[in-house]
Amino acid sequence: MRQCGLPCENARRRTSGGGFVMLSAFSAGVRIAGVEAGSVRKAMRLALAAALVALLSSCATGRNPLAKWERSRNFNERQPMLIVLHYTTEESAEKSLHTLKTANSKGPVGVHYLLGRDGRIYQLVKDGKRAWHAGGGRWGTITDVNSASIGIEIDNSGHDPFPDVQIAQLIVLLRDLTTRLHIPPTQIIGHEDMAPARKIDPGPLFPWKRLYDAGFGVWPDESAGDPPPGFDPWLAMQAFGYPLEDRAAAVRAFHHRFRGSEGTELDERDLRILYALTRPPEPEPPSPAPGRAEPQPQQERIVE
Repeated sequence: MRQCGLPCENARRRTSGGGFVMLSAFSAGVRIAGVEAGSVRKAMRLALAAALVALLSSCATGRNPLAKWERSRNFNERQPMLIVLHYTTEESAEKSLHTLKTANSKGPVGVHYLLGRDGRIYQLVKDGKRAWHAGGGRWGTITDVNSASIGIEIDNSGHDPFPDVQIAQLIVLLRDLTTRLHIPPTQIIGHEDMAPARKIDPGPLFPWKRLYDAGFGVWPDESAGDPPPGFDPWLAMQAFGYPLEDRAAAVRAFHHRFRGSEGTELDERDLRILYALTRPPEPEPPSPAPGRAEPQPQQERIVE
């Protein structure tokens, strides 16, 4: 039998019987110690299949094959703590669905829910999965917003008012998500809040006050009054959650949300709003001790 042009590789393997088997690598039609090469290939395929099954099994169960499994009960599922609202800038919900389910020119984008203009709710990603909706940015101390949030795209061009039926259904969806996933109802933000330097959605036309009246998000208390001397509005914006790498962009996002207007500079009204949003809560009056009756006013004794 003609050998291949490459040097043959021989290895001596001791068998259980104490002898040796000579392994030689030849070209097509090679035999290894009297065993058909086809049988070797079959054995290799079976070994590879077994390895793939073990790998897939570990992926499905989340168990690392390198470690010994010792079950603990001290865990729970990862839970989102934030809801981020977007608008689509598409012409229709159908086009948005296509974009959100495929790779687009700017890279794949995913979201948990899409809300149509007619109020129809579409779910594209399971609540427990990490959808690719937020991108770079942060909110407060949350730097990986995708991992910590639920994303909702709202079918809107960015220049039109949001229909009443659409906002009504958004409130229904928010009530479901905050209740079922235990997300604090105050933790509802816009995409531009967490990424003000590159995003402007859901924009100045979005009705944040209506959401607040329904129990979601935050809104400044007009009775808070003027901020005290030495009040620092930038510290207040940072404490509220805004990233300040681009202060002008952060102020624009702040104006969109709380004033429904444009502008990149803070004024006196902004300071009052920021103070109302970040001032410490007033302490509640102490309640009477249990089992202790309130003192009653004494009646004046009249002597005749």
